[in-house]
Amino acid sequence: MALETCGSCLSCLLVPLALWSIVVNVLLYFPNGNASYVASYQHPNYVWYFEGICFSGVMILLLAIILIALECNAFYRCCRSESCNKTYRSFISIVLAMLGVAFSGYSCIIFTLGLIQGPFCNSSSGWDYIFKDTVGGYLTDYSAWSQCAEPANAVEWTIILLSILMTLSGLQLIICFLKVAAELKRTLCGTYSVFTQKMRVFVLKGPDSNPSMSREILP
Repeated sequence: MALETCGSCLSCLLVPLALWSIVVNVLLYFPNGNASYVASYQHPNYVWYFEGICFSGVMILLLAIILIALECNAFYRCCRSESCNKTYRSFISIVLAMLGVAFSGYSCIIFTLGLIQGPFCNSSSGWDYIFKDTVGGYLTDYSAWSQCAEPANAVEWTIILLSILMTLSGLQLIICFLKVAAELKRTLCGTYSVFTQKMRVFVLKGPDSNPSMSREILP
């Protein structure tokens, strides 16, 4: 019951998460707040995948808006029956929530790989991913961070922003999973209750009863 009640507010939670994801991903283009590296394309390759802007940002935002519209009944009624209408709405919500799982899950994986790869910075050997062979070991080796001479504070900037993006996409993933579970519960329980109600009428009235009378008993 609690899952169904919370299901209506889950979609609203996706909106601020998507907006924050876009903002944080944009900040990755300005290491240490410096805009000079944007024109020279001296950025990590994962930045150009636009996961935070496209997938966990715009796409999740669009899905959230559509889900909110479905919950507000702001769509065309495809069925004459109210129960059919609710089932159809739940089915669309499940499909959209599963797309949200795919988008946020993909983004979370890319952010994790980017964090393991490390920043793209200028060291004594030139511009390169100097921590790519550490398999994320540089995260706790603070003394090695000084090898990145340019951009300033590139390691801290990358770690903080990618960690935030991982958290945001992870929360989106959990919310979309809960949304799928809530809509499945609503659909299956609703279908079961209607099915048992019709069977009860069939047993009480018998197979030779008047169909019109049976329809009057059904809500």
